[in-house]
Amino acid sequence: MDITASILAEAVRAGTPLMLATLGEIYCERSGVLNLGLDGVMTIGALAGFAATWITGSVWMGLVAAMFVGGFFSLIHAFTSISLGVNQTVSGLALAMLGTGISSLLGAKYVGLPLRDRLPLIQIPVLTEIPLVGGLFCHDPIVYLGIWLSIAMWLILFKTRFGITVRAVGEKPEAADAAGVNVSLVRYLCVFLGGVLGGLAGAYVTLSYTPGWREGVMMGRGWIALALTIFSLWNPLGSLIGAYLFGGVEVLQFHLQEYGVPASLLGALPYVSTIVVLVASSLGLLRKRLGAPAALGTPYRREG
Repeated sequence: MDITASILAEAVRAGTPLMLATLGEIYCERSGVLNLGLDGVMTIGALAGFAATWITGSVWMGLVAAMFVGGFFSLIHAFTSISLGVNQTVSGLALAMLGTGISSLLGAKYVGLPLRDRLPLIQIPVLTEIPLVGGLFCHDPIVYLGIWLSIAMWLILFKTRFGITVRAVGEKPEAADAAGVNVSLVRYLCVFLGGVLGGLAGAYVTLSYTPGWREGVMMGRGWIALALTIFSLWNPLGSLIGAYLFGGVEVLQFHLQEYGVPASLLGALPYVSTIVVLVASSLGLLRKRLGAPAALGTPYRREG
């Protein structure tokens, strides 16, 4: 495999956890809930996935555990922001710190332990022989799952009644409520889905991309996923493109060092891009032009 093919294949792997987390956050924000605790959800999912794999000896049990833990951990944010009406930014930041702190405390005994099981590689016949892009068709099942999910979640969001309901709740919750929609339930479901996919994304890092548990393993990927949610214009298909682009930047930093490009400069690019996107989106007019859900970050209280 030549260097270009290698970079493309690695960009897909590096972008997969970003894409999974972004897909969940898109649904979360489309319902009107901003979850800044995504990095904490991913981190605790990463630990749960690795710990469950170590204990059971099955990577599949690890992935299930990560999704379960990520989903239920995110319900803390759902309860505070939806049921209690707490400021979503404050609640999300608290969740991020809580997830990081718990993972650091409980994960100390797993640092340095070898992974006891690995995800299998699946080669797609014929396609793997294609020059340059053949490496794109030899990945583990989670990579293919991510691609399938981006398409399926786009179809659900824009082509089904449930998707219309989610978007209505995020745009005009009072109108959705008047039409008989349980706004709180829809938002709870979307936040839970975001947690499930965030947990899966975190587990993919510790079980496949960089196998093993260590403190700080997420390296800010949750914050990058938040920026990708905006970059993708809250569209699941856009997350596919954005995640692979950011993944490519991450991979390039290792290949361009031999040409004299400082690794620290390249390593900072994804995070600089994240800051720019998040700051830009905080501007009300620009945020509206980008197509952000109108009720994003706004608690809903049913009148009467």
